[in-house]
Amino acid sequence: MSELPILIAGATASGKSALAVALAEKYNGCVINADSMQVYDTLNVLTARPPKEDLRRACHVLYGHVPIAAPYSVGQWLAEALAAIDEAQKNGQRPILVGGTGLYFKSLTQGLADIPDIPENLRDGLRARLDSEGLSVLYAELQRVDSALAQRLPPTDTQRILRGLEVYEATGEPLSQWQKQVQKPPLTAYCGILLMPDRDWLYARCNARYEAMLADGAQKEVEELWALNLPPDANALKALGVSQLMALMQGELDAETATEQAQQATRRYAKRQMTWFRNQMSDWKSFNEQDYENNFSNIFSFISK
Repeated sequence: MSELPILIAGATASGKSALAVALAEKYNGCVINADSMQVYDTLNVLTARPPKEDLRRACHVLYGHVPIAAPYSVGQWLAEALAAIDEAQKNGQRPILVGGTGLYFKSLTQGLADIPDIPENLRDGLRARLDSEGLSVLYAELQRVDSALAQRLPPTDTQRILRGLEVYEATGEPLSQWQKQVQKPPLTAYCGILLMPDRDWLYARCNARYEAMLADGAQKEVEELWALNLPPDANALKALGVSQLMALMQGELDAETATEQAQQATRRYAKRQMTWFRNQMSDWKSFNEQDYENNFSNIFSFISK
C-alpha cells in the first residue's frame, strides 16, 4: 500500500486538508483537489481552499482553476484528475486526492457511464424553457421520462434536473439507465481513507469554520460574486454560505440570522456527506479519531503497511 495513490474523503471541516498536507510532506506527495467547489476561482475563503502556507508546504493542483461562471462536470474533473495523477507519478510524487465530493471519488474508482456529448442548442433550449416555464414544470417532465432519477432528486436541484432532461432528449434513454452501465474503473488500486469523526465535534468545527470565514473576508467574496450576475443555476452559487450572505446584502436577513442559517446549512451538508460516505465507501478505511492535525500516527501506520 506504500506506493499507491492516497484518496482522502470526509465531510466539510473534518480535517481532510491538514491531513493531505501532512501526508504530502511525509510521502513526497502532490495534493490533488477532489472538491467540486474548490475548483472555482473567486471563492477562495468560502470554499475553504488551502491557505498560502499549505501551498508552500506541498504541491497542490486543480484548485481555483475554473472560471467562476463556467460549467464544470464530473467528467471534466475525472479527466483532469487522471492527468494530474499521471503527472505526479512521472515527477516521482505520490498522488494524494482529497475532498468532500463523493461523486468525484466514485467516478475515479468505479467509472462513469459513456454518455454521448449533448448538443449545445439542446442545452440552450432547456435553459430557455427553465426561464419561461419554471423548474417545477421541468421536474414534472423528468418524473415522466425518468422517474427513477426524479425520485433521487429534490425538486429544487436545477442542475441535475436539466442534466436528466438533456440526456433523455439527446439519447432517448433515461439517465438512470445510462448510469447502470458497467464501466471499467479508471483507478483500481489505491489507499482509501475516510474521515468519520464524532458528529458533535464535527458540528462544532463547522460552526467555528464559518465564523473564521467571515473574519477572513467571506462577505467581500460574495459581493464580488454578486457583481458577476451569474445565472441562478450556476454551480458557484451553491457554495455553503453564499445564499445567506447574499440575503444579508439585500437586507432580507440580519447578520445574526444569516450566520445561524449558514451554520445550520453547513451542519446539514456535513451530515449528508457522512451518510453518503458511510453507504457508498464501506470498503475504505474509516478513522474516527478527533483532532487529526495532532494525531496522524494511526493513519501513517495504515498507509505504511
